[in-house]
Amino acid sequence: MRIFSISNQKGGVGKTTTAVNLATALAALEKKVLIIDLDPQGNATVSVGGKRIQGNKNSYTVLTGRNTLQESILSTIVPHLYVLPSSQELLGVDIELASVQFPQFYLKKALEQAKDFDYIFIDCPPAVGLLTMNALVASNQVIIPIQCEYLALEGVADLMKTIQRIKKNFNSSLEILGIVMTMFDGRSNLSKSVVQDVRNFFGEKVFETVIPRNIRIPEAPSHGKPVMLYDFKSVGAQCYVRLAAEVLQREKEEITHG
Repeated sequence: MRIFSISNQKGGVGKTTTAVNLATALAALEKKVLIIDLDPQGNATVSVGGKRIQGNKNSYTVLTGRNTLQESILSTIVPHLYVLPSSQELLGVDIELASVQFPQFYLKKALEQAKDFDYIFIDCPPAVGLLTMNALVASNQVIIPIQCEYLALEGVADLMKTIQRIKKNFNSSLEILGIVMTMFDGRSNLSKSVVQDVRNFFGEKVFETVIPRNIRIPEAPSHGKPVMLYDFKSVGAQCYVRLAAEVLQREKEEITHG
């Protein structure tokens, strides 16, 4: 089992789209895949055909120990793909868990029941609070989406510091698998410049595949589908297929060299 956090404390960079479509691509290979929706907005849940759950079985109740993971996950419209749905109650987790001992380990403990999954993708909220810390403590690797826009690196430095702090104190095996550039506009010199700046700064950590601005990508969630199901032949869907292949290749190399 490999666990990936999709994280960037900046909002609107494509975290959910990346988590959902990478998970869908691996599920298409008949791998058993779980998406954990830790964002109170619940967009990952909706993007795989689920509903924003207000009931008592979701990522909030699992994280706080009210329910087990196994009784809370749902199947999705994608064969082999499951989701632990979000809840708006996640907004209060930082306050609720702040007074308990070792609050960073609650998700890791819950995932001890997930050993029959091949891959788990955690869609993190756009903040470095207890939810993101729980995700990083539970993960093997981090994938960081960065949008091809002005101030693209805003917040990434803080995320890097958080990752190093988690690695030092709670999860020594945590590594950055890669950085994925999203919302690329090939007609824009700014987009090209941002990609080059990020590649210059992070080097080989940046995936070769760049995710373009493609209308099918934001359309897909409104139909309750990943873009790979909504329009497989679209440029956006095909880029996520290539990105998934890169993720698998890097993950195998990490295991081999690790």
